[in-house]
Amino acid sequence: MNGSAATTTSYRYVTRQPGVRSGHAIVAGTRIGVHDVVGLLQNGETVDSLVTRCFPNLTRAQVYECLAYYEDHRSEIDVLVARQMAAPAP
Repeated sequence: MNGSAATTTSYRYVTRQPGVRSGHAIVAGTRIGVHDVVGLLQNGETVDSLVTRCFPNLTRAQVYECLAYYEDHRSEIDVLVARQMAAPAP
């Protein structure tokens, strides 16, 4: 298979909805952005701390799928994480 061929990957737990989080990738059934999960992991949270403390309504499977989505869409998510980290705290 040619490495430059575009492939479509479907995700069980990650989706996009117009009007929700500006149409960015979110965990299905929530308003939690993939970039929220990835940003927290990049800043020292663990999968366990995410599902027990940060987002107790998420499952480990949902967090791991966010990571899979990140691997497939790294440049998109990196931009969103950088914007989020640069935003002033409310």
